[in-house]
Order: sequence, then C-alpha cells, then structure tokens
Amino acid sequence: MFGLFKKKSEKDKLYKQYKKLTKEAYSLSKTNRKQSDQKAYEAEEIMKKIETLK
Repeated sequence: MFGLFKKKSEKDKLYKQYKKLTKEAYSLSKTNRKQSDQKAYEAEEIMKKIETLK
C-alpha cells in the first residue's frame, strides 16, 4: 500500500532504462545489427552508471 507513493531511486530508474535498452538491442539484433550494437553500448554505459552509484 505504501509502496504506491514511494519515489523511485536513481538506481531503480537507471536499471529500468537498462532493461529496456537490452530488450531493444535483442530485438534489433535479428534485423539491424548496427542499431543493435548501438543499443547494447548505451545499455553498457547505463550499467556503468549503476555500478558507480553502489
């Protein structure tokens, strides 16, 4: 009940964005390898930010 009003931390926001980018990279890997590599790189950069927050 109280989790509804809890603000997401920066780490949670970044992790959600990371998951979204990895999912996009996987789906693009079947059609456009260059775009897939770009999404994977962006996801990797976000993971680095997450690790620095720990």
